[in-house]
Amino acid sequence: MNIKQVRYFLTICEERHFTRAAKRCDVSQPSLTAAIQRLEREIGGKLFVRSTPVELSALGKALRPLFLRMRDTAERAQRIRRVTPRRRVRAFRSAHQPVTEWL
Repeated sequence: MNIKQVRYFLTICEERHFTRAAKRCDVSQPSLTAAIQRLEREIGGKLFVRSTPVELSALGKALRPLFLRMRDTAERAQRIRRVTPRRRVRAFRSAHQPVTEWL
């Protein structure tokens, strides 16, 4: 499972339509569908009832709050990284390659 799959899942929840969700995520609909199918295999069950409009399955409803927290945590981590200075503190060589430590 990766954060991109989680974001796709949440966008489908909001749009209730795979094609509109794919457009909003700036990916093709087959790519979005494949990512969701991989996520469903990893989770071990269907996340959506494929109808018009798309509805969450019982498993999807149960996991949505967790996926929202995962997305929010990932976004907070990215914001922290953007405001945290990255500077080289020292470099040293190992037997095979240079190694650099970062703060």
